[in-house]
Amino acid sequence: MDPVTSPPGAAELAEFAVELAQGAGRLVQAGRQTTLAVSAKSTASDLVTQVDRQSERWLVEHILARRPEDGILGEEGGERPGRSGVRWVLDPIDGTVNFVLGLPFYAVSVAAEIDATVVAGAVCNPAAAETYWAWLGGGAYLGDTRLAGPGTTELAAAVVGTGFGYDAAHRGRQAEVLVRLLPRMADLRRFGAASLEICNVAAGRLDGFFEAALNRWDYAAASLVATEAGCVTSGLHGRPGSAQLFAVAGRGLAEAFFAELEGVGADLTRPG
Repeated sequence: MDPVTSPPGAAELAEFAVELAQGAGRLVQAGRQTTLAVSAKSTASDLVTQVDRQSERWLVEHILARRPEDGILGEEGGERPGRSGVRWVLDPIDGTVNFVLGLPFYAVSVAAEIDATVVAGAVCNPAAAETYWAWLGGGAYLGDTRLAGPGTTELAAAVVGTGFGYDAAHRGRQAEVLVRLLPRMADLRRFGAASLEICNVAAGRLDGFFEAALNRWDYAAASLVATEAGCVTSGLHGRPGSAQLFAVAGRGLAEAFFAELEGVGADLTRPG
């Protein structure tokens, strides 16, 4: 694979993304000690807390204080247009259900895009004191450790992560996909925070991951961490990863894994 040239300023954007993700992560972790006000959004399983909103406000305030011309897309606050050509994509808590339950697998995800291409990103799990980060052409890291993705494995020996959407019809279809897919691999994991599961592939803790019906803020930063670690991402049928489906695997597994996902209709569509 040909090396990617880093865009000017990408490393600096990555440094700021780490600062933002870790700062909001500290706020989120402190919020675990408060009484949580929990409400539902699109469905009963799509939760939001006051800490989600506080985290996003903190991120937006710090971005605009440093870079007032940048655009912002946040899960809770929607889109704010900018004039600089840089847009920040924010998930103030990925894995809110885990956060509410006290399960230590949730994250703040911060990505910086230039012309719709993610050039820098950071994913911080404050409960585990871990931060994944990357910039385009600069590699991917967990703290100070450079990441290189999972080792080569066959599909039958692969341990793969996945997740489920909030829409009941989609969840039923996703369950049907798993019934067909699970016998063809070693095992499956479902942790409940897509950004961290994608980063776990980058760190070699999982061999692959797939999920349909994600939002851009769920995977924007993590997708860059994965590709900079040498992993391959896909949306199946020649499409890039997207809200329709985001899949990632180590380079040695990717072709077989993506073909299997296509065969079971994991993207909830038929090619056409």
